[in-house]
Amino acid sequence: MGLAMIETINEFTTAFHQMHVDAGAKMVPFAGYDMPVSYPLGVKKEHIHTREKAGLFDVSHMGQVKLIGKNAKKALESLVPVDIIDLTLMKQRYALFTNENGGVLDDLMVTNIGNDSLMLVVNAGCKQADFAHLQNSIGSDCVVKVMEDYALLALQGPQAGGVLAALAPESCEMTFMTAKVLIINGIECLVTRSGYSGEDGFEISVHNNQAQQLAKCLLMHEAVEWIGLGARDSLRLEAGLSLYGHELDTEHSPVESSLVWALSKARRSDGARAGGYPGADVIMDHIENGVAQKIVGLQPEGRAPVRDGVMIVDEQDNNVGKVTSGGFGPTTGKPIVIARISTELSDGTKKLFAIVRDKKIAVEVVKLPFVKQNYYRG
Repeated sequence: MGLAMIETINEFTTAFHQMHVDAGAKMVPFAGYDMPVSYPLGVKKEHIHTREKAGLFDVSHMGQVKLIGKNAKKALESLVPVDIIDLTLMKQRYALFTNENGGVLDDLMVTNIGNDSLMLVVNAGCKQADFAHLQNSIGSDCVVKVMEDYALLALQGPQAGGVLAALAPESCEMTFMTAKVLIINGIECLVTRSGYSGEDGFEISVHNNQAQQLAKCLLMHEAVEWIGLGARDSLRLEAGLSLYGHELDTEHSPVESSLVWALSKARRSDGARAGGYPGADVIMDHIENGVAQKIVGLQPEGRAPVRDGVMIVDEQDNNVGKVTSGGFGPTTGKPIVIARISTELSDGTKKLFAIVRDKKIAVEVVKLPFVKQNYYRG
């Protein structure tokens, strides 16, 4: 989930806007917000800094929404192919909103924060549609509260744990996909040990009134630098993480997007609570009978970039797929690609090519991720 590249007129700013401007950020319109794409350090160095130290990302353009009520878990589970009912206190889970055709409306993170409440984080470009979907579908079963007055920071990288532990020692108890309410420099925050870089890290929800104070506190640590949306995208690409509007869309099921791992066993055809969500029959059929296309990693030959939308062909020049995300991996030092291709070609035994400016570039099917994920599991 995360960085769906939807450029619109920038109508909104986040609580950190002046800090970005003061830091010399290059600001761009993104999902209706004026957002930092990079800082004077530059995208490549920002990327490497996050892999080696700790990067601080403003992700306040994402949507935060709280579901409140005794029926909140059951209500949300009716919209996603994921086990929400058994999600325990202060645990987080990746989920997907699906449509009646089994396609993906959005991907999101769900945290059980107790007191009959769930906290959801949804993608920036989809959030208004998601809010309406929740209100129209389950608003009678629970309170749907949009957290418009809260900001969201992501602290990511191998030194993120040490930075946060110095400010809130209880964070040491947290492992990947767990949550805690922490007091950081006197500020109460809802913190999850998660993120979108493939590195260890945290996402920190904080009230807008205290957001800048928190960011300044984190940035005082010598390991921490502001990181923009450009490096956020290259980090997630290397980590093999799906991006809504690229690997995920309304036309393809989670199975066609190689996200079978995210579909809880309890919600499958032989599970305790099979189906009952939009598109369940289509998705379960795809699980059981297979799909014609799937998402894979591709390693291009040479150093020419292979961008989103590029056609993938076989030796006979038959169109067998399309690049969903492509760019250069600063960590790998090579072009890297995620593509949707014919399932029968996903084993890597046949020669494949990307068509770049009418030229065929050989590509090899490789296992995702391109860079090892370093989540902290204890």
